[in-house]
Amino acid sequence: MDAVIHEDRPEHLGDLVRLNELWISEHFKLEAADRALAADPQSIWHAGGHTFAALIGEQVVGVSALFRHEDGAYELARMAVDPAFRGRGLGRRLALAALAKARDKGANEVMLLSNSRLEAALSLYRSLGFETESTAPHPIYARCNIVMRLRLGSERGQAPLHN
Repeated sequence: MDAVIHEDRPEHLGDLVRLNELWISEHFKLEAADRALAADPQSIWHAGGHTFAALIGEQVVGVSALFRHEDGAYELARMAVDPAFRGRGLGRRLALAALAKARDKGANEVMLLSNSRLEAALSLYRSLGFETESTAPHPIYARCNIVMRLRLGSERGQAPLHN
């Protein structure tokens, strides 16, 4: 059964929190910013962002978010796939949905925060055209040591949406 991507559905916010806490706890520790977002996941929408959920049947098996920054840029964030459903291209589909939304909103770029230990995630991001901008520790998230950026509108940034 193929996954369907839903956007901005209130009934999927609990799964956004659940799947993110699961993957973070797998590799790192939950941080204050994680707990704050878990307490109010609608804050993503209130700030002009969007959420995405991949469903197989009625089950949410993957999630991602697009945070809007004040300068009109967006951040791809909170992407997580249930361990039982990894390796099926769901992360790619969630990222592509978020990138398409950012383009629709007129964003010039999308950035993301990650960690150099997450080799599969970094490989996915690079295949989508993201390039490493910084490898310094992040001021908010202790787990983040890499910042990547995709400039939209470039040939490289456009191509992945057609995969």
